[in-house]
Amino acid sequence: MTKTLKALSALLTYPTAELQQAAGEISEAIEAGHAIPNRVRDQLHQLLIEVARGDLFDLQERYVLLFDRTRSLSLHLFEHVHGESRDRGQAMIDLKSLYEKNGLAIGTTELPDFIPLFLEYLSTRPFAEAYELLGQPAHIFSALAERLRKRHSAYEAVFRALVALAATKPKDEEVSALLELPDPDATDLVALDAAWEDEPVSFGAGSGCKESLMAKIRAGRRPASDVVPASAARPVIFRQ
Repeated sequence: MTKTLKALSALLTYPTAELQQAAGEISEAIEAGHAIPNRVRDQLHQLLIEVARGDLFDLQERYVLLFDRTRSLSLHLFEHVHGESRDRGQAMIDLKSLYEKNGLAIGTTELPDFIPLFLEYLSTRPFAEAYELLGQPAHIFSALAERLRKRHSAYEAVFRALVALAATKPKDEEVSALLELPDPDATDLVALDAAWEDEPVSFGAGSGCKESLMAKIRAGRRPASDVVPASAARPVIFRQ
């Protein structure tokens, strides 16, 4: 689980020469992730081939178009929960505090809701806790996978793998609520501008997607231990 999450985290980072060189090691970690369905594992290896053999400039341009310019594909979890609302700032503080409480220090320029960083944190936690935490934003991962499928992007496989690993599978209504939001193409500059100017994204009781990320961690958080019993309460990221 630890190596698998680290591998998936690496695949979602900005492509670099170092990432290309680590493709073989990442492939081995994915192959060891027996909870990932064979079909998804094959797709992950296809993404790795693209990363390892592709032109670095082209890989970086693709990454920026997908994840930096397209709001609906943002790799920041709070973008899909709080949008630009004021709750987002406090949620960032709470999530960073959770990381630090459990021994993961992050730089001042790093945003704690960045999915690769979130996965890095989960890789440090006991298996039961990591599986449960991974399941709480699974509806976001599922929606991201579907949006990437529509774009015929190999990155879809990373999010399919995360859903497969999660202890709790996403609810259809929560995924549908996210998929109903605008999803402009990265080359449509007018639509992209409109998407970034939209009102902050928030989901109330009627949307099927509950309020979340760290606004609710404090209510369900207990001190972590090395061994987490199945019945123990764990940090609540998304209330189901």
